[in-house]
Amino acid sequence: MNGSPPSPLSSFLASLTFYTTIPLAWVGPLTFHRIARFAPWVGLLLGCSLGLLDQGLAAVGMPPLTRAALGVAIWVGLTGGLHLDGAMDSADGLAVMAPDRRLEVMADSVTGAFGAMVAVLILLLKTLAWVELPRGLPGESLWLLALVAGWGRWAQVVAIARYPYLKAQGKGAFHKKEFETPWDWLLGLVSLIVIASLGFLCHGLSLVLVISLTLGGVVLGLGIPAWFNQQLGGHTGDTYGAVVEWTEALLLCGLTVFSAPGT
Repeated sequence: MNGSPPSPLSSFLASLTFYTTIPLAWVGPLTFHRIARFAPWVGLLLGCSLGLLDQGLAAVGMPPLTRAALGVAIWVGLTGGLHLDGAMDSADGLAVMAPDRRLEVMADSVTGAFGAMVAVLILLLKTLAWVELPRGLPGESLWLLALVAGWGRWAQVVAIARYPYLKAQGKGAFHKKEFETPWDWLLGLVSLIVIASLGFLCHGLSLVLVISLTLGGVVLGLGIPAWFNQQLGGHTGDTYGAVVEWTEALLLCGLTVFSAPGT
């Protein structure tokens, strides 16, 4: 029926198309109505794919640092650098002392020194933390990477839901316009908690690890968007990307404390 809302499957596929470089032209026309609610699911799928890649490379004998670097490079490739570009632009904007010029600088396509430094820092943190992920169980890195990528995108959903969008037009404006609270951000939150619980119940992940990852995801998912809002008075498409990148990087770093010494 004309005017009827798209099915959840169609919305998820549209979300996958928007947030990744996965070719889905064969699916047919997609409607991008309320796709942000499925961003955590896209993150889970991406993280799961990266975890499978990590296991496959380990099986053929690739050293940990090399496969971590390759995995992070593919991570950027699968997202088209969308979120990393936002983190870089946000860093350039926040480096400006005059608050009224920050949005103007963020909109500039030229990458500044602070943007370049932030990109290096994020990629370095992700790569080194990937190497040190807990691997006490077979497939443990798969669960952890999936949840980290999921929480990163849930943090973006929080930014969309809780804070004003600062541009009348922009690459993230339609997310805010079509967002429905609280259901859209609760969908991702419940999904991530369920997946984490399944990791504990079905795969034997440490309960302390699962609880810590969940609490870390919630704290960072609420705190990082709040910090950007404090700095700018709201959010843009660039800060949405920055929220994803910093949540992922810091969660990965936090998980390294659960690695056994010497592994």
